[in-house]
Amino acid sequence: MKSRTTAKVEQLEEADVSRIVEMAWEDRTPFEAIETLYGLNESDVIGLMRREMKKSSFNMWRARVSSRATKHKMLRNSEVKRSHCPTQYKPR
Repeated sequence: MKSRTTAKVEQLEEADVSRIVEMAWEDRTPFEAIETLYGLNESDVIGLMRREMKKSSFNMWRARVSSRATKHKMLRNSEVKRSHCPTQYKPR
């Protein structure tokens, strides 16, 4: 029997999985933003990251996001209104 997370992730297109991984690595993108866009809550994202990454990369990511208040909307400073650096998506 497949877990709920596995079933949700299998319905996603490869491009969506890639974007979710990218968003999960971004310091300023909260888990709530991923849930709003893709319907995956924090535990779903953790499951996806575990599945998509090498064990050492996953462990590094978990250590990184565990210490980031910006990954959780309720913990972030109320002055932060954006989810990315202003120069992040500018063409070079």
